[in-house]
Amino acid sequence: MLSELWSDIRYRARALFRRAEVERELDQEMEFHLQREAERHARAGLSPQEARWKAQAEFGGVDQMKEESRDGWGLALIDGAMQDLRYAIRSLRRSPGFTGAVVLTLGLGIGANVAMFGVVDRLLFRPPPFLHDAGRVNRVYLTYSYRGKDYTNSSIEYTRYLDLARWTHSFSSVAAFDQRTMAVGSGTDAREVGVQSVSASYFGLFDVTPELGRFFQSSEDTVPVGAAVAVISDAYWRTSLGARPDVLGLPLQVGSASYTIIGVAPRGFVGVPGDEAPAVFIPITTFAAGAGIGAADDWFTRYHWSWMQMLARRKPGVTVSQASADLTEAYLRSWNTELALEPGGQPAAVGRPRGLAAPVLEERGPNQTTVAKVAAWTSGVAFIVLLIACANVANLLLARALRRRREIALRLALGVSRRRLITQLLTETLLLGGIGAVAGLLLSQWVGAVVRTLFLPPGAASASLLDPRTLAFAAGAAIVAGGLTGLAPIFQARHPDLVGALKAGAREGTYRHSRTRTLLLLTQGALSLVLLVGAGLFVKSLRRVEALRLGYDVDPLLYVDTRYRGTRLSADQRTALMLRLQQAAQALPGIEVASRAVTVPFSTEEMQGLFVPGIDSVDRLGRFTLQMASAEYFQAMGTRIVRGRGIATADRAGTPGVILVSESMAHALWPNQDPLGKCIKVGADTAPCSTVIGVTEDIRQSSLSEKEGGQYYLALDQMTGQNQGLYIRARGDAASQRDVVRRALQPLMPGAAYVTVTPMREIIDPNLKSWRLGATMFLVFGGLALVLAAIGLYSVIAYDVAQRTHELGVRIALGARLADVLRLVVGDGVRFAVIGVGAGGVIALLAGRWIEPLLFEVSANDPVIYGTVAAVLLAVAALASMVPALRAAKVNPSTALRGE
Repeated sequence: MLSELWSDIRYRARALFRRAEVERELDQEMEFHLQREAERHARAGLSPQEARWKAQAEFGGVDQMKEESRDGWGLALIDGAMQDLRYAIRSLRRSPGFTGAVVLTLGLGIGANVAMFGVVDRLLFRPPPFLHDAGRVNRVYLTYSYRGKDYTNSSIEYTRYLDLARWTHSFSSVAAFDQRTMAVGSGTDAREVGVQSVSASYFGLFDVTPELGRFFQSSEDTVPVGAAVAVISDAYWRTSLGARPDVLGLPLQVGSASYTIIGVAPRGFVGVPGDEAPAVFIPITTFAAGAGIGAADDWFTRYHWSWMQMLARRKPGVTVSQASADLTEAYLRSWNTELALEPGGQPAAVGRPRGLAAPVLEERGPNQTTVAKVAAWTSGVAFIVLLIACANVANLLLARALRRRREIALRLALGVSRRRLITQLLTETLLLGGIGAVAGLLLSQWVGAVVRTLFLPPGAASASLLDPRTLAFAAGAAIVAGGLTGLAPIFQARHPDLVGALKAGAREGTYRHSRTRTLLLLTQGALSLVLLVGAGLFVKSLRRVEALRLGYDVDPLLYVDTRYRGTRLSADQRTALMLRLQQAAQALPGIEVASRAVTVPFSTEEMQGLFVPGIDSVDRLGRFTLQMASAEYFQAMGTRIVRGRGIATADRAGTPGVILVSESMAHALWPNQDPLGKCIKVGADTAPCSTVIGVTEDIRQSSLSEKEGGQYYLALDQMTGQNQGLYIRARGDAASQRDVVRRALQPLMPGAAYVTVTPMREIIDPNLKSWRLGATMFLVFGGLALVLAAIGLYSVIAYDVAQRTHELGVRIALGARLADVLRLVVGDGVRFAVIGVGAGGVIALLAGRWIEPLLFEVSANDPVIYGTVAAVLLAVAALASMVPALRAAKVNPSTALRGE
């Protein structure tokens, strides 16, 4: 049975790919049977010629027998498709201008969608490379309630990770990981790259084997201190170490410690990627023990340092909801264990701890960023552009079909079936869609590089031109585009007027307005308005957020951070070093002032317990963040002091504690009271009073879109042991002073320590990313849609003018003036635009409620934006109609009438 099936498959394959050979075999077989029959009749006494004639008469029609044999090959459909394809190619080659316009239009629409697919696929769908059975791997999130609000975070403590691993039963394996930017290498070869600290079980989640050496083992990932071993990425091995074959066993400085290289990861392996592809993997316990950031000797037994993330692979048959319930039970048990170890926290009944098994991709989890939401919206926008392109192409195809209606009618009259005719038209549009998809793929490689730079983190892997998922999407887009564009001419061909078309002869008949073409044109106008309204909303949002007063200046500021890389300094020595750096910075030309401080807006923040006489719970009144700064801070930052005074150089150790509060904090703590002179105890109820000496304007500490609880400021010189950074205020643009400051301060750093200098604009700008992306992408796609709509309107009006040559000639002959003809033609175009604007306005108003959460202090129904966009569309419509209108006005009446 199987051998017969295999033989049949091989024969059909030969018939498809080696047609000439099989045809020769068929001819030989037919000739063989005819010859045998002729020989039989010759033996019966007939002459050879008579025997041949009689054999042919008995055998039947040879050609008919061949067709029956070919039908047995099962290739009739393929033959018909190939004939239709050859006909479509010949037809398109006869109209190169039309073909080029269609391919370019579809290429733009498909290319935009392929480019956006690469981004959305990377953000929301494509699992990390090599992840084994990705559908069963989850990122763990923990949720708790505080003051009536739920907080969900994927960052957990190592001790909590151990609790969850020990007390859950739904997972076959768990792993921990964290990624940071660290200095790797030594001397002049040192540079900051991504470093992942991972548990030994991490590599088991992936289908990978080391390119060289091995991964580290569980015995090298133990508390309190793991082994100083490292696995480097293939990219780092090749670019930084020259692909040395003897790399195993070499030392590699990572941060302040020296590690021994034990393996090279395979090419393309990035684990669960962060902001950039990791260059080095080290044991997570080794990193934690030497991190010095919240870590102490009890880092693996206490719950005070949330810094790592957890992955878990579900056992077969375990659902996501079952895994989440299991995590919740384990988290509740861990919560109570923490309360027993550290009393004073919220009881579980108030905190309501819950666990969640979420997708590995962070943008599909509960904390999806606005960038991913904008990417999803932009993908919808790209699809709208494709719809507009399809409507434009459908209009062109419909106009072409109207010009070919006599040819179509003649073919039908000669016996071509309507089904075959429709198949040929569909083949032509699918061919155009396929060529457009190829053009779109090529275009997406250029556009996609720009789009990926905008949306994806640096170093994120990008899909290649031959990526199977990208090719499948492009093929689907081509089929959708070809099918949509082919509907109009196919519908037109279903019920042709054969008699009228054949009688028309060379004259294509009287002018008839096409409702289908009008509908397509109105669709383009309506969708264009939707995109341009979206662009206007995002542009206005971007302008609003850029003009927002943050409570400090941005462009004149540089932030200097110190990286010690193993250089051991006491707290007093670090303070003295920061003072020297501050003095050196202030002495530089072009620098106004420098200040020491502890936290950085939109990067780090600090909070401590606050106690105010007469207030039962300060936490109940708001969330207040702390900044500790030197006397120059408010001058350097440009933060205004609205009442009282700022920190003075006299506010140092041994003097009464002072504190400044923001306006919102003063209002929350002492409504309708003078805050100056009030007492605040920081850290403990037994701490001495810090006296409020001033009130500052509110600042934006961690969010541009949400107003925060408030801030307070302590004199840094009254504190001890604080890690400090340096704010430097430059005259003019701070970015131009970046290298000058770094070169001046670096010689003051001891040993391997170094400074990093970052313009404040670079710290703030990522928080504007969603509005900037929305404005950019909506403008680009909206502009493209506007151009396509204008071309579509022009083509419709130009075709109508060509069809109405006789009518216009009669009008001019009867005394119509130039202005009358212009008004007639342009009026048609403007009427189309008005109807499209009205329909698009309704769609935009309905969609506004979904896009409004992505805007900044802008209503989705802003009448100014709607009015401006409508005016632009009407102006474009008038201009697009003007060219054919001028052509119509120049019609020579005698020529037009004689031609008819």
